[in-house]
Amino acid sequence: MDNIVSQEGGQIHETNKALDYSRSEARAGAEAERSMNFWTAVRLYRKAILYSCCISLAVIMEGYDTYLIGNLYGMPAFAKRYGVSAGFVDGVETFQISAAWQSALSNGNQIGSIIGLMVHGIITEWIGFKKTMFVSLAALSAFICLLFFAQRVEMILVGYILCGIPWGIFQTLTVSYAADVTPVALRPYLTSYVNLCWTIGQLICAGCLRGVSSNTTEWSYRIPYAVQWVWPIPIALEVYLSPESPWWLVRQGQLEKAKAAILQLTSGDPDYKVDETLAMMVHTNQLEIEQNSGSSFLDCFKGTDLRRTEIACIVFLLQTSSGGPMSGWATYFMQQVGLSVEDAFSIGLAQAALGFVGTVLAWFIMARVGRRRLYLLGQLFFVIDMAAIGGLGIPKISSSTGWATGALLILFNFVYATTLGPVCYSIISDIPSTRLRMKTIALSRNLYNVGGIVANVIQPQMLNPTAWNLAGKAAFVWSVLALIGLVWTFFRLPESKGLTTAEIDILFDRKINARKFRKVAVDPFGSEETVDNGLCSKA
Repeated sequence: MDNIVSQEGGQIHETNKALDYSRSEARAGAEAERSMNFWTAVRLYRKAILYSCCISLAVIMEGYDTYLIGNLYGMPAFAKRYGVSAGFVDGVETFQISAAWQSALSNGNQIGSIIGLMVHGIITEWIGFKKTMFVSLAALSAFICLLFFAQRVEMILVGYILCGIPWGIFQTLTVSYAADVTPVALRPYLTSYVNLCWTIGQLICAGCLRGVSSNTTEWSYRIPYAVQWVWPIPIALEVYLSPESPWWLVRQGQLEKAKAAILQLTSGDPDYKVDETLAMMVHTNQLEIEQNSGSSFLDCFKGTDLRRTEIACIVFLLQTSSGGPMSGWATYFMQQVGLSVEDAFSIGLAQAALGFVGTVLAWFIMARVGRRRLYLLGQLFFVIDMAAIGGLGIPKISSSTGWATGALLILFNFVYATTLGPVCYSIISDIPSTRLRMKTIALSRNLYNVGGIVANVIQPQMLNPTAWNLAGKAAFVWSVLALIGLVWTFFRLPESKGLTTAEIDILFDRKINARKFRKVAVDPFGSEETVDNGLCSKA
């Protein structure tokens, strides 16, 4: 066999030239994927569905802890152990985590996630998805000890920063893997399933917190921390049994291993032509090379990739700017607008449960409505819902306004879980080129985290009775930001529903207007070429 050398990320990879792929094979592979309906894809890629679902379970831990951080502040035992006195209510001394420490603890997780996201974009391209996942799970198991055994609030902060690193890796690795191992017909379901796992994590945490809400000892917050040790070992076993991403193997020039991975992901249908799928991957990779799509973080800001990076980043940021912090701090917020600890945690549990239902419902809606329209409808609702919550914050705090605010927050969480929550993951996996997918998703999630840091500084100041004490009126801020996001979405977000990766590459290369994306027909296989293990030449 002849040898062929390809270059990726500054490294030289030598591989055997086992097969020559014509452009017609690549076209056939793309046509087969484009024409594949949902149930055909399920039958052929049922193993890929299983592997993707199992690896995405890692996001349960991130969703669990994201919910835990903001809602532990409403736990009396936690506030007494790590907070300061906030005076007496009905003759009983109450405690609060100060606004400054609330911001610090919440942002510790975000800072760690930013580090993890940047590490993921580099390390995963170097050693692959599976090895990166193993290292992250082992590190997380060790870092949880800091949270469980914390004696001072400073120790919790260090624990959150360190735990945030593997959580940041999970946030993007799972989405990238789901996009890499599934065809167009399944991609929106498996990428948005990542959001479902995040919602499951919130639901588990909400149930756990509700169960210990009446406990006045240190175990009311140590038990929720300990629950996080349940996940790493079974997830590590699932990762061991899963194949490596075939797209990553193609970029590394390891085509025989890529072919083996594709066969492991599919069901062994005798009519399925694995060489055509591999040819499509090789051709798409080469097409992106010819469009000057590199594989470094800097390349995300060059040429047409700059527009793709902008879209992915803003789409993720809109999850925060459209009112997400009001949901993330729901339990604490509910107590500030007049509800008891138990009632506040009950509303939090209802929020998480409806979030689960909304995400499942989004799978059926997204297939018919598309990504762009769902994003527009979701943000329009958030503008109205946040304004209504703000309006309820104007009268004097009472139980009735508290329950009305709780109902609107539950409705917010349901609509969020049906629109921005899951749809975001489909968009950020569709929009980037395959060579820059991991790094673009990392950048987009990092902007989301930066937005979260800003929100975690502002939100406690707006809600905390020892700070600005805006209570429900804080929602007006998020209503205005949601309106700005709605305008951006209308003019800048394209519809990617039903488009293959190569078609999206061409549409961006031709600078097609976002509102016309689905109306322009393109042919990524316009001329006959031979694709040799990542190299194209005219035939």
